[in-house]
Amino acid sequence: MSIRILLVDDEAVDLEWMRRRVAGSPFDLQIVGAVNTGFMALKVLEQEQADIILSDIRMPILSGIDFARRAKKLQPNVKIVFISGHEDFGYAKEAIEIAASGYLLKPVEDRELYDLLGSLCGKIEQEREQSRSMLQALSLVNEELLLRWLNGAEGGPLVQSLLEPLCETGVSVAMIEIDDLELNLREKPEEEKRERVGQVAERLRRFASDHQAGMLLPDHHGRFVLLTAAPEDLGDSLLEELVREVREKLPFTVTVGAGAFAQSEDELLESYRQAKAALSAKWLLGKNRLIRGVSETSARDKHAASFGESVDRLLEAILQYDLVAIDDGLLELFDDSAPNGKSEAYDLIVRITSRLHAGLAAMNEDLYELLKWESHQPVRLFQFETIHDILSWIRRRLFELSELLYSKKRKQKRKLIEEIMRYIEERLDQKVTLKETAAYFDFTPNYLGHLFLEETGVHFSQYLNERKMRRVCELLSDPTLKIYEIADRSGYKNILYFNRQFKQATGMTPGEYRKKHKI
Repeated sequence: MSIRILLVDDEAVDLEWMRRRVAGSPFDLQIVGAVNTGFMALKVLEQEQADIILSDIRMPILSGIDFARRAKKLQPNVKIVFISGHEDFGYAKEAIEIAASGYLLKPVEDRELYDLLGSLCGKIEQEREQSRSMLQALSLVNEELLLRWLNGAEGGPLVQSLLEPLCETGVSVAMIEIDDLELNLREKPEEEKRERVGQVAERLRRFASDHQAGMLLPDHHGRFVLLTAAPEDLGDSLLEELVREVREKLPFTVTVGAGAFAQSEDELLESYRQAKAALSAKWLLGKNRLIRGVSETSARDKHAASFGESVDRLLEAILQYDLVAIDDGLLELFDDSAPNGKSEAYDLIVRITSRLHAGLAAMNEDLYELLKWESHQPVRLFQFETIHDILSWIRRRLFELSELLYSKKRKQKRKLIEEIMRYIEERLDQKVTLKETAAYFDFTPNYLGHLFLEETGVHFSQYLNERKMRRVCELLSDPTLKIYEIADRSGYKNILYFNRQFKQATGMTPGEYRKKHKI
């Protein structure tokens, strides 16, 4: 985009000199006006945007300084360069006061003029880039606020201003997910993953623009939210076309979960929930397709009100690695819902796993990724002959899930204990307490003490005292150190207390310890 420049000089010869030099400059400059009075220049500024003003400083009636002050009121960000044949400090001082961007003395050499214009053009381009970045950031903020609202965050005035036009025209939610993103790219660098996601995002944006499909919001982990004004009967054909276009024009596929048409905020939230539930059924229903209406399945469910509570208990059993409770929970769900045939069993598993997936997602865990469920699993379900076979299959998978989570949790706890031990080891010369250590790791003292005992088999205080005494024994083996020096290095300020603690731990005083070991 060209940089726009206005030229002002009451001398025709000087004005023409400026016009020719600017027109012949190596910069992308557009002359929006070349006038011989400040008044005419102000009229130009009322109609045209200027980035730079190149003006004589001494002009009749309206001086260059007075003109510049008025120009700044019209366009505050314009950069003004004064040209004068008078080496007058008073003019320079006034130019500085109005924050002029340059001051040139006639006769001006071409190189001097171009150096100054080049510097100003660079600053203007930098400001434009900052402005573009700010606008993009504002757009991203709007998208993030809307996504947070859909996920349960409170809405403010800005969110309301975004929702009003959507609800007025009516809108439905579609969740779009790139298929097998982690599976295909798990060995690839993060940069390549971002590039793949960017390719799909660009194709989706182009589709939304070409078909006037609505607002596309990038979510996370290769997911996107599409808010479309198309009613359900037209929306399905539009979304199926989107799936087909991605498949035909990119080396990837996408799966779309769709919610119902909404005309209020509550209905919009429900549409979003339905879209997420539909997409969560992808592992059973298959990928590279549109999924709708999963939440409305299994109409024969006689205990819909208690279904959520039963799955929540099942999730708790999975997290506690309680295999008996997992089995009991599955039997309860299948008995209560009484699936009649493969189709109803299929729908019940969709509902169970969708809710389990949502519960684990709240803990930053991914059910599908943990178990590496792939697209052939739905086919396997329909190969089973009885409901018991299906139940046995899902039981084995949930046992596997529970074991994986338990193992992961144990590793995390062990890592934490190792960090605590390292923390203690680094502070053996200081006074270390359970309360202080718990605060450092952002836990309560009771929880940290219980966790330490559970993982190590000894109390925190016992372990700390043993490590301190072992450190003391190491220091006592150095005959050049005095006992009071060793006490100080071990974090004991009271020598009597130090002696008492050491004797309680070893059965002898520090002096007796040295005699025994001939130190």
